[in-house]
Amino acid sequence: MAGIKNLDNLLKKMNPKLASGEFIFSTISGIKLKRLKLDPLLVFKEEEGITVVIERKIAERNSLHYSGIWKLITLTVHSDLSAIGFLARITERLAEAGISVNAVSAYYHDHLFVPIEKADEAMAILKKLSGSRKY
Repeated sequence: MAGIKNLDNLLKKMNPKLASGEFIFSTISGIKLKRLKLDPLLVFKEEEGITVVIERKIAERNSLHYSGIWKLITLTVHSDLSAIGFLARITERLAEAGISVNAVSAYYHDHLFVPIEKADEAMAILKKLSGSRKY
């Protein structure tokens, strides 16, 4: 089944869902990743190192360095990877409210990591945005 491309439909059907865990971003070497046998939510290889997004409690058990705690909001609509403007519209609204966001697009859904203390406010903004007829 193909994902949705139409911006209005994406916004109306985004149905944001707040995950229960607390997440962190850390960077580690490939050797350490294999040695610790972690099961991160996300692994991204950059020239400077490997970024992992992992539950806070697992990071702390493994003494991983991190600087912030994030909540995960999944936009449960199946968005097409080539959809235009979806994340731009969302991140613009969150930025207007002073909420930073780290967005990750996967095959089926888009995922937003927001600061833990701003998660409820971000959810309220997303729900309002999805119910609005005017953009």
